[in-house]
Amino acid sequence: MDRWERTDEIIDRIEQTLLVILLSAMILIAFLQIALRNALATGLAWGDPLVRNLVLWVGFIGAALATREGKHIHIDLLPRWLPSSGKTFIEIINHLFSFFICSLLCFAALKFVKNEAQMGNVIFSRIPAWIPQIILPVTFGVMAFRYGLRFLKNLSPIVKVNSIHNREGEI
Repeated sequence: MDRWERTDEIIDRIEQTLLVILLSAMILIAFLQIALRNALATGLAWGDPLVRNLVLWVGFIGAALATREGKHIHIDLLPRWLPSSGKTFIEIINHLFSFFICSLLCFAALKFVKNEAQMGNVIFSRIPAWIPQIILPVTFGVMAFRYGLRFLKNLSPIVKVNSIHNREGEI
């Protein structure tokens, strides 16, 4: 499990670095667009589409980071009234369900990006539309990985306890 957690930490560092760079670029380009429009009645032709795509990237990278930190949106109505073993069971089921949903969304996003690549749409400066959209399957894949990791992490103590009980029963 340590190897997978280290992989998750590396992904986390990459995400945080990308988030800082992309958010800074987005703010800088948006500020530049406003300044150019107000001061010179002009702007960068590629500025607005780039900022829109940067918003997409920042939003999805932020969602992946929220998943890692456990700060994503979730409904915890039932676990409030359950004992700790029930909470653990619900958490395991939630992580497994989230893993499957994110995996399905990753697959759907891959198909979407593939279709965009085949259609040959261009966003600005002859950049293919599928290039900025690649963030969709990547982040859904990262979220699926993290939910799968959490599922296994929460499941491993239960498996250990059951194997200990089985061994004690044999003695």
